[in-house]
Amino acid sequence: MSDAGVAARLGPLLHRILGPDLPVRVRAWDGSEAGPEGAPIFVIRDRRALRRLLWKPGEVGLVRSYVAGELDIEGDVVGALAALQRVLRHGDEPIVLTSEDKREIVRTAVTLGAVGPEPKAPPEERGQGPGLLGETPVGFYERMLGPSRSFGCGLWDGAVNLEEAQAADHADLVARLGLKPGAQVLDLSAGWGVLAALLAAEGAQVTGVTAFTGSVAAGVTPVPEPGGGPYDLIVAPAGTEPVPRLAARLAVLLKPGGRLLARQLVHRQGAVRRPFTSDYVFPHEELATLGSLTETLDAAGLEVRKITARREDYARTLRAWAANLQRTWTPDDQGLSRVWLLHLATTALACELGRIGLYETEAILR
Repeated sequence: MSDAGVAARLGPLLHRILGPDLPVRVRAWDGSEAGPEGAPIFVIRDRRALRRLLWKPGEVGLVRSYVAGELDIEGDVVGALAALQRVLRHGDEPIVLTSEDKREIVRTAVTLGAVGPEPKAPPEERGQGPGLLGETPVGFYERMLGPSRSFGCGLWDGAVNLEEAQAADHADLVARLGLKPGAQVLDLSAGWGVLAALLAAEGAQVTGVTAFTGSVAAGVTPVPEPGGGPYDLIVAPAGTEPVPRLAARLAVLLKPGGRLLARQLVHRQGAVRRPFTSDYVFPHEELATLGSLTETLDAAGLEVRKITARREDYARTLRAWAANLQRTWTPDDQGLSRVWLLHLATTALACELGRIGLYETEAILR
């Protein structure tokens, strides 16, 4: 397409919002395009996307436009967001515009018919729709996670796909844990019981915390929340459980000398925070830093014995889940798919850039 039509008229507006060197190429609703060749392509399907950006310049407007289906991203979503974040460096803070910038943007928006009242936020935002983790249907998770149906981080050294990576991680965990027959184990993120079943096959008595009680693997006792005990071992392999908040409770569930092996996403000290993109899926759950995580475990009576960084492995796992989701996209769950794809992509990007990290912590109850 030539740089004519709506895209050409959008050019000055985009330069004022994103800077003189556009990091992306834009395709407008009339098929016209503007921006550097070979750059990630953002497709503006509706004028309402521009109106959102008028009211909320920056990440907030972009995210809402994408979730609402007014804006699309072609190809690698992680790469496209990385290009944008080079100019949107302050997370959900609005872009600072001069008075002249604002006048020019309004003039352009008027000529394109994009001026009007602020559109409502998509229903998926902040607990008003299906975007929250606890309200995602089981079948959706199955499509996103793929055949392995595992929420855990894969071990990618030598693996060629997600299934191999997660099978390698499970085998590594089972070998390192070295469970004795009869050991009492609590899996905090059992899901369908994939890892829990492997631990049970080693002779352990495994209780799994899961919402999927109707389809958990044989040999695993499903429960809706942590309880019972005392346990020889508590594992939290998915990285999504709020271990700092649960630390005192987990310590009570362990036997003296019992072990905790937990993976936890943490925020790197001093890294730029981008909370808005996670609010759709994990609202009100602020990530700890690695230092505060170890302090919390220590205060609960859990002595940290080993910490292993898994940031790169987790980024590749997130990318694989995002690819699964894009391959199985359906019109019926478009809003939910967009929420999850955005979350997976931004979290993968944050891992790759070192803003957040996944750490595996091993501790014992003193």
